[in-house]
Amino acid sequence: MSVHVIGAGLAGLAAACQLTELGHHVVLFEAAPQAGGRARSYFDKQLGCRIDNGNHMLLSGNISALSYLHRIGARRSLIGPAEPIFPFRDTTTGEAWTLRLNQGGFPWWIFSPSRRVPGTRLYQYLSLLKLRRATKADNVASLLGNSGQLYHRLLKPLAISALNTMPEHAAAQPLGSVLAETIERGGYATLPRWAKLGLSETFIDPALEWLRERGADIRFGERVTQLQPGQATVVAVPPWVARELIPGLTVPTEFESICNLHFRAQMDPGEAGFWGLTGGLSEWVFARRDVISVTISAANRYMNMDQETIAARVWDELARTFELDRAVPPNRVLWEKRATILASAEQLALRPGTRTANPSVVLAGDWTDTGLPATIEGAIRSGNAAAMALVNPL
Repeated sequence: MSVHVIGAGLAGLAAACQLTELGHHVVLFEAAPQAGGRARSYFDKQLGCRIDNGNHMLLSGNISALSYLHRIGARRSLIGPAEPIFPFRDTTTGEAWTLRLNQGGFPWWIFSPSRRVPGTRLYQYLSLLKLRRATKADNVASLLGNSGQLYHRLLKPLAISALNTMPEHAAAQPLGSVLAETIERGGYATLPRWAKLGLSETFIDPALEWLRERGADIRFGERVTQLQPGQATVVAVPPWVARELIPGLTVPTEFESICNLHFRAQMDPGEAGFWGLTGGLSEWVFARRDVISVTISAANRYMNMDQETIAARVWDELARTFELDRAVPPNRVLWEKRATILASAEQLALRPGTRTANPSVVLAGDWTDTGLPATIEGAIRSGNAAAMALVNPL
């Protein structure tokens, strides 16, 4: 079978690889001059180095993403600590602590005050069980907000980064799905991992090479504006584009932004290579060889800031917290204005399934109904599901 895959982001690449491995011929269309969508790297002339257009962390429980990397021969391009550790710093008080999970399935770590979140009590961790019973109407703040320091120091920043939506608006069920596949399975499923060199070097370039070696036809700079009748097709484009290709398709309509900042500077990577930050604008900071990268999720709340202001404020937080030179180094501020769908109950209800009314057309993308938030794991899982839906029609 010949299959058209429209869109060469991670969902489209995952679908293309799955179909190719099953013996089908893939024609991959991408309107942009390069693949990767929101997960790619490029050489920034202003900084004089390669940077990612966003920071993305995987956990070892992200089975679909890791299987994808294994398929394309890129599994070893990830790095991360040998233990399930998550260092945190408070940018206001300077307090530092490290969440240290144990490797096994039973959470022995919550019984050790030195391994859990400072200021928390053992009974507060029972609040996580509420996520198993969360309804579609529950939001993160209303369900978990009364768990004291556990909420403010861990669950709130975790929810913001995983759902890219403020907890007051974010549905609790997708957060429960994330925790069920990682923390609830134990430390062995919660090892943090990220691309050693860059997103393109890990997720994109090896996939393109793998596809080409197996005969896939990859066409950049070709925008598909109309589907061919009867042609088996995976539509792996943003929701607003999918609605143009498939009139009448119901898709999410509200989005959240992510702001990523890259500073041409160096800092001590610490024992993990990254930190979670609380008390300020910055949320996660990655210490690479020649670049310090910072992520701010659910960034619509800061859209009124200009790039110079937000860079200065973020660097001030880093300089105070990690005792760096106070002068702001060369930097690049990247806004992904429609990074993900808003993870509210109302918007999640608009996520379509994989299949469409046309049996020869299926959908892929982190905005489809994967059961997960709009993450790399969700995108790759959606691509796999789309491929299998074409191969196994109803």
